[in-house]
Amino acid sequence: QVQLVESGGGLVQAGGSLRLSCAASGRTFSSYAMGWFRQAPGSERDFVGVVSVVGGTWYADSVKGRFTISRDSAKNTVYLQMNSLKPEDTAVYYCAARWGSWSRHMSDYTHWGQGTQVTVSS
Repeated sequence: QVQLVESGGGLVQAGGSLRLSCAASGRTFSSYAMGWFRQAPGSERDFVGVVSVVGGTWYADSVKGRFTISRDSAKNTVYLQMNSLKPEDTAVYYCAARWGSWSRHMSDYTHWGQGTQVTVSS
């Protein structure tokens, strides 16, 4: 079983940066693909990006070149570095874990954090 706890959200001006962290419990963290999703008010939860078990990364087109995902297996933590933030990035951000291969589909993930709010002001 994996438990996920996000942190690092907050209020930032457009053009600014934030780094989200997702701390995972359990000794099999390295066997999970770790995804980030976000949900704006009144919208569906959307794929942001994912890091595979071997460190490969994939991103949604809307964040490509601005967001970077990394993982530190020694700390059982995955990070989402967000630069050049825009008001449309405002959402609750969730990390999620999936055993094995990566996916961009929310339904493929079995473990979810509680979410952290990111608000970008114009």
